[in-house]
Amino acid sequence: MIVAEFMQRHLNAMILVSLIVFSCLGGCFGNEEVEYIETEPVETWRSFSVVAPIDTGINVYHNHFRTNETYPQEILDGLGVNKWCNLTFEGTYSERVDADKDSCWNNLTSSDIVYFPGTKIIGTSPDGDSPTLILDDPEDGHGTAVTGAVLNANPEAIIFFVEGFSDNAVLAAANQPLVDIITTSFGPIASVPVPGIEDATKVAVVTYKKIHAGAADNSPSPAVQDSTAGPPWSIGVSGYAEEGDDQKETMSGSYPDVAADWTQLLPNHDDIDEYHETSGTSFATPRTAGLLSKVIQTLRAEFNDNSSGADPTSRDGFLVNGTIGGNETFSLTNDDIRDALNLSGWYPSFNTWDPTSGTTPMSPILPCTQVGWGVVNEDNVIPMIGHLNGTNPMPNRASDVVACMDVNQQMREAYWG
Repeated sequence: MIVAEFMQRHLNAMILVSLIVFSCLGGCFGNEEVEYIETEPVETWRSFSVVAPIDTGINVYHNHFRTNETYPQEILDGLGVNKWCNLTFEGTYSERVDADKDSCWNNLTSSDIVYFPGTKIIGTSPDGDSPTLILDDPEDGHGTAVTGAVLNANPEAIIFFVEGFSDNAVLAAANQPLVDIITTSFGPIASVPVPGIEDATKVAVVTYKKIHAGAADNSPSPAVQDSTAGPPWSIGVSGYAEEGDDQKETMSGSYPDVAADWTQLLPNHDDIDEYHETSGTSFATPRTAGLLSKVIQTLRAEFNDNSSGADPTSRDGFLVNGTIGGNETFSLTNDDIRDALNLSGWYPSFNTWDPTSGTTPMSPILPCTQVGWGVVNEDNVIPMIGHLNGTNPMPNRASDVVACMDVNQQMREAYWG
């Protein structure tokens, strides 16, 4: 009876036999009770979100990107990883790069998708035209800072980094089923209305149901015709002075979707632990992507969704595809996330304007023409989550704001189709 009961409770005959033998050898006689040992259940890996910055390259050695986690093989397989680079984590930046040249950097090709254990980075360089594939170039650093901004907003995001500035680079992320959000911080100067990456971002959003965050220009020019921030399927991002006077950054695109943190402290590209302060829509945009990934990841955890992406085949186009109580389904699309973002935007008071700051004061009339639906920071995350899970719906925006942004949308659709 003891054997049968144990097997029924634990479904593990080997543990049962070991326990009985061990107990009897120690003096198991008569009606002495056997003490059952409860084994820990096997847990699934945590909920996660995958963000794909498309940029110059990344300093995978910087402490900002380190982690004690090892990504499960299922995730690596889902992202198409075909190579591991076990990095050197001792010495200076240059010493580490030199130590890994033969085992990693000199052996990469444009078809490789590389996992760097000990970091949050999976990287690829599909254009194959940089001095050292994936690694940030010695005279640059833009991609390292951009990726740092994503992780400032969501330290738990998985990074699928793509080196490049082409349609091909964007499509390398668009074609990955597990990628949730693509963030791009490049485009025509002064938002000159010329073709850019809009065809590729349309594939990512319209066909593969992902989110695309695109940087408006670092000038006051309207973002509507900007090929990165302007298409109606993209979330165009400009900048405001978060932790400053909260006003619009003058050298930042106008009439976007939202504005985010313009100036941030971000990791260097050529050392292992130093940071620099830098400004631009290039960093406001990935910060927005990081905040959105945090919202998605939190909702996945709440609704038992242990995968990522919005693959039309396996996830029916849902960025969140979970359950309520194990029975009723709960799902959200990129449109749902974007609507919540729009509702969460807010306009700072022009009364906080500091005339010496170099910012432009928020207009009390149609501030939407300056910062779109409003500004976005960490304070938007909880309201978005409460709205999307139904626990605390946000109110509708004022009619003048809706009318202003409807005009914005109509202009973008007329221009981009």
